[in-house]
Amino acid sequence: MEEIAEVYARALFDVAKDQDKLDEIHEQLGAFADAVGENLDMARFFFSPYFSTEDKKDALLKAIQGADDAMMNFLEALIERHRMPVIFRIRARFDEFWENERKLLPVEVTSAVELDPDTIAGIGKSIEKQVDRQVQLSSRVDPDIIGGVVLRVGNFILDASIRHRLEQLRKQVARA
Repeated sequence: MEEIAEVYARALFDVAKDQDKLDEIHEQLGAFADAVGENLDMARFFFSPYFSTEDKKDALLKAIQGADDAMMNFLEALIERHRMPVIFRIRARFDEFWENERKLLPVEVTSAVELDPDTIAGIGKSIEKQVDRQVQLSSRVDPDIIGGVVLRVGNFILDASIRHRLEQLRKQVARA
């Protein structure tokens, strides 16, 4: 399934890039995938083999208005080839292609308490200086980490939390 998602995501990405509509297609694909993910009836309808391709295409035209032609053609192709259940994986791969093209790096800062925006922005600027990418910052609070921070930079995790340090200490004591 992952290879199928890769092929479809790459095809849509290439078309969007050629037509200089990367951001528009990215937004529309995300909106459609979110809608399907949030609406169980819609997911059942589009994923079900019991409804005809024509019924699904008609519903797609009624549900989505104002979408780019390339996006509509892409969704229709998924319906015709019975690949709509792969839409979430396609979106994930497309997001990766889009982030690489835009040189974006997602960074999530997790702390035990709410950090002020200047502190979070400072962390983002420090990371931007070290990499040749624009940082997309998000933050969240997780009281379970007790103190310190956990940084998720792309797929890399830097855990400087007190919970992590206590866990390392526990393991050392258990070995001794």
